[in-house]
Amino acid sequence: MFDKFKEECGVFGIYGHPEAAHLTYLGIHALQHRGQESAGIVSFDGKEFYQEKGMGLVSEVFSESKLRKLMGYMAVGHNRYSTTGESFLKNAQPLVMNYALGTLAIAHNGNLINGGVLRDELEAYGSIFHTTVDTEVIMHLVAHSKEKALLGRVIDALRQVRGAFSLLFLSDEGLIAVRDPHGFRPLSLGRLKDAYVVSSETCSFDLIEADFVRDIEPGELVLINRDGISSLNPFSPSKQASCVFEYVYFSRPDSIVYGQSVHNIRKQLGKQLAMEKNVNADLVIAVPDSGVQAALGFAEGANLPYEMGLIRSHYVGRTFIEPQQSIRHFGVKLKLNAVRSVIEGQRVVVVDDSIVRGTTARKIIKMIRNAGAKEVHVRISSPPIVSPCFYGIDTPRKGELIASSQAVEKIRDFITADTLEYLSVEGLLKAAGGSKIGFCTACFTENYPIPITRENNQLDLF
Repeated sequence: MFDKFKEECGVFGIYGHPEAAHLTYLGIHALQHRGQESAGIVSFDGKEFYQEKGMGLVSEVFSESKLRKLMGYMAVGHNRYSTTGESFLKNAQPLVMNYALGTLAIAHNGNLINGGVLRDELEAYGSIFHTTVDTEVIMHLVAHSKEKALLGRVIDALRQVRGAFSLLFLSDEGLIAVRDPHGFRPLSLGRLKDAYVVSSETCSFDLIEADFVRDIEPGELVLINRDGISSLNPFSPSKQASCVFEYVYFSRPDSIVYGQSVHNIRKQLGKQLAMEKNVNADLVIAVPDSGVQAALGFAEGANLPYEMGLIRSHYVGRTFIEPQQSIRHFGVKLKLNAVRSVIEGQRVVVVDDSIVRGTTARKIIKMIRNAGAKEVHVRISSPPIVSPCFYGIDTPRKGELIASSQAVEKIRDFITADTLEYLSVEGLLKAAGGSKIGFCTACFTENYPIPITRENNQLDLF
């Protein structure tokens, strides 16, 4: 409905708690924003593995009766939005396999850019795939490994893949958490009394009253079992390239990501934008919800009042029934409405986090003008998006990204704003603490940390 990048996935795991599945349910519920297509949980009680997964939101997939069946002291959970593989139940995670060493469950946030090549090689040697997700490639690599122990097999498998992965493995030996050497996607470690928890975002720790311990570092593998917690760095060092879009849009503002508050970073993005691209106006409004913190920062930096000029409905759901006599811009109107008493007769600055195709921005500006705005000035708290992502985000093809082919003035004309300005790449990195963290900015700069080549079978996405 909104013209945004699609979220990737969310993973959550826990070891050493008698209500592991129930806490995992709460954990992936807190990560619901990272994927709404499917949800799943796998648990282990020391003897048996139990699993439940289905299509839809976490609250739709799980009931109290289903959670009671997920017995055990450790569990992993997953929310999915498809970046590789179609949206079918067979592709819902965690994936579970039986192999020479027993049973293994895996939950993956990311995308393997050489997944297609590895899949072809594995199939040539007789592997039979049951899903279309690249996560299953990792499972087959683990099963094929000649290493004797599970830890060695996991390391052997992951040394063969290229791309983004924040992974959780659940076996009878314990819980393994691992993050790719570039650290594309976030992964955090927490503690709940005597139990350990791992999650894509720390907002899930807050819900279950766990303490945030630290980020799992790029290239780090953490093993949690009856002996406690141990850490390895089994991969060749790589330059950190964490996804800066986690700060721009993906992560919840109440999370700590890459060691920093998402809320604070988004306010800094807005302040930096005001420093770079200020405008004579009467007030600042946000496109909710992801534009709110940047709008607050812009208002503070520009010394302008912030008002709630757009109200978002939180009860739209994933489907709705349109009237037979179709209302123009029905979808956007269903989700947003302008507050005429705030906007009428005013010169309005509208702050949003990004523009992808420009279609939704155009409809929102029309809505604001219809509410009586005198002028509409659009400010975007990220640079123009000119290229797709190949590291775990579902993005349109390059030709569908309006900034890949149109200058800012042409985009301004299309969305019908009085002015349009973006945050600079330099300003983005400055506000996000780029001197302390290495970021991937490929969607803004086309500088891919892992080069995308023809052998990756990904060129059709350009």
